[in-house]
Amino acid sequence: MNFALILGAISIYAIGLILMILSVVFIRKKTKNKLESELSRLETIKNLIISSQILTEMEKVKTFINNEKLEERYKKWEKRYNIIEKESIPKLTDKLSEATGLIEDKNFKEASYTLARAELDIYYVKTDMELLLDDIKEITMSEERNRNAITKLKVMYREIVKKYNDNKKDYKGMEKSIDLQFENINKLFSAFERVMENNDYEEVGKIVHALDDLIRNLKVVIDETPTVILMTQMVIPKKITELKNMGSKMKKDGYNIEYMALTYNIEEAEKKLNDIYDRLKVLNLEDSIFELKTMLDYFESLYSDFDKEKTSKKEYEIYLDTITNKLGRLTKIIKNLFLELEELKETYALTEEEVKTLEVINKELVEEKDAFKLTSDRTLTKTTPYSRLAKDCELISVKIAKTEDKLESVMKSLGSLKEDENRAREQLSEIRRILKEAKSKIKDYKLPFIPKLYYVELSEAKEGMQSIKEELEKKPIVINDLNTRVDTGRDLVLKLYTLTNELTKTAAMAEMAIVYGNRYRSSYKEIDNELRKAEKEFRKGEYKKSLEISLSSLNMVEPGIHKKLLSAYEN
Repeated sequence: MNFALILGAISIYAIGLILMILSVVFIRKKTKNKLESELSRLETIKNLIISSQILTEMEKVKTFINNEKLEERYKKWEKRYNIIEKESIPKLTDKLSEATGLIEDKNFKEASYTLARAELDIYYVKTDMELLLDDIKEITMSEERNRNAITKLKVMYREIVKKYNDNKKDYKGMEKSIDLQFENINKLFSAFERVMENNDYEEVGKIVHALDDLIRNLKVVIDETPTVILMTQMVIPKKITELKNMGSKMKKDGYNIEYMALTYNIEEAEKKLNDIYDRLKVLNLEDSIFELKTMLDYFESLYSDFDKEKTSKKEYEIYLDTITNKLGRLTKIIKNLFLELEELKETYALTEEEVKTLEVINKELVEEKDAFKLTSDRTLTKTTPYSRLAKDCELISVKIAKTEDKLESVMKSLGSLKEDENRAREQLSEIRRILKEAKSKIKDYKLPFIPKLYYVELSEAKEGMQSIKEELEKKPIVINDLNTRVDTGRDLVLKLYTLTNELTKTAAMAEMAIVYGNRYRSSYKEIDNELRKAEKEFRKGEYKKSLEISLSSLNMVEPGIHKKLLSAYEN
């Protein structure tokens, strides 16, 4: 048994060891394949560094050499090529061979490091070769590139010349400068042909660049000169004349336009116009259109400013009338209120807040009058524009409106004091009338017994009425207390009136029920007994109880008798 277990353990160990060895072998093989693949890729890149293209391009340059400059450049290129071919490439080959040996020796870690350094060196050499090729192509492709550039420039130049000749009248005064520029460009085109024949490629580039600058600048000149001439010689000078005349007229009409600095700005604009025109004569139009557009926008804005001043003057004159009238009316009102204030204090118990509000309103009104006077006085000095005066008046008008609202609120509050007093007197008369009616109703009905509750409520109603009378006789009258007494007195007298109605109505119904039931007394002993009880309660003043007993007994012989008696009572 133990032998079998030992044998099994040995088998498992052997299998694990075999698997481990196989894994190591597999990994090493995979690493080797990967390194060999990388080595092959770098060999390919290295072999492509020196291509047939660079040799072809160098042969082309050889055929172009007809001057010392080009010959000197060729020798430098040849030297750079030889260094790459005879020094750099062999070094790369040695490094790749070193990596090959390390792979064969299964020194994979060192091989990987060597390949990484070799890749970096290969890209350095490759970059040097590409830069060399670009330098050589600068010459070999120069003719084609420059010919194409010159062809495009000639097309642009012909269009410029045609536009100029078709619209020569728009360039009045500039013909000499433009013709001279045409002559310079034509000379450069001739010079281009000469240097191309001499293979002077360095000079060719300079000529092409110069032609490009001249023709593009000339295009701007031909496109913008008519506009610049029109603006500097006609449009803006005309506007300046108009604005000068408008400014003089507005000053004569009493407008203050000094804040616009019109004279100074016009003088500066005229200087700028002369400068732009002088620069145009030497075909310098840099920022000219922008400067002229800015100038034109400024002059256009002046028209709006003039119109604004005219409108503001009308608004200011309207404000003068409306504010003067308002201040006069409010001053009169506040003056009358202060004259009546002592009398009001004697008659009514004014609150401290009401008196203080009047003082605040008066102070605000004085400040607004001072501000308005200061504003209107500035008109006399003619130093402030009407737009500013109108704005100041608008602010004053807003403040006056707020003061007016406060004054109206105070007047309404003070006016309500008298209204409340008059209402209280009217209510007192009405309460007296209702009380009199209630007493007359009880008296006229001649009830056998009047409940104690009636006398209690009658006493309360009289006290309530007396309280109103006393509040009205006070000096000063406290309106809040008076209104409270009026409301209480009215509630008490209405309560008495309601009680009187209920008593008389219930007593009348009870009496009617007893009289109606007399017809059944002789026939129904039980009804007779119940009616006797009802009569007894009636004499005690228990009218509601008397009515309930009568109706209950009569309902036995006449169901629904209550509705019949109610209808009879109402009729």
